[in-house]
Amino acid sequence: MSTISILYFSGSGHTTKLAEAVTKGAAAVGGVQTHLIAINGDDIEKGRYANDEVFAQLDASDAIIFGSPTYMGGPAAQFKAFADASSGRWYHGGWRDKVAAGFTVSSGPSGDKLSTLHYFFTLAMQHGMIWVGFPETMMNDQGINRLSSYSGVMAQAGQESPEVAPNAADKLTGELLGKRVAEIVARYKK
Repeated sequence: MSTISILYFSGSGHTTKLAEAVTKGAAAVGGVQTHLIAINGDDIEKGRYANDEVFAQLDASDAIIFGSPTYMGGPAAQFKAFADASSGRWYHGGWRDKVAAGFTVSSGPSGDKLSTLHYFFTLAMQHGMIWVGFPETMMNDQGINRLSSYSGVMAQAGQESPEVAPNAADKLTGELLGKRVAEIVARYKK
């Protein structure tokens, strides 16, 4: 059995909805167990993330999919606090060769979301992980990858309720990312 953890921070609920879609896609692949893990602000002490249970789940995972809203051109501070705390895993090579991917949400069609995805990519490369992009073209009738991102999944949500944004096309794009990561992990483990 493969284990995929979807680790994310959500400020207003929109990123939670996208994380749930990514989880749904990963769980649709046979032989996959998923963990949907929200970064909780209460786990940040003096600017540093501290939750041994979450780190143990990530250590036991075959893949980690990172998610955060894009705030001011990068990931949320809460996600960054988690990333900084992962340095112990980096030091010992604990996540080396795990599969990684990422997703983000912001209010604009661009909103500098690419910077957030590149942050996730750099974090994964620091850990020696194997990055999975998103190869689906935006030329389809379902709106899949409508924001044309190949580094990971981008979604758009403004002030709408998380019940309506991200929209169905962005959630479907998230599902497809989760499914792609799960299929790659299954092939990788053979």
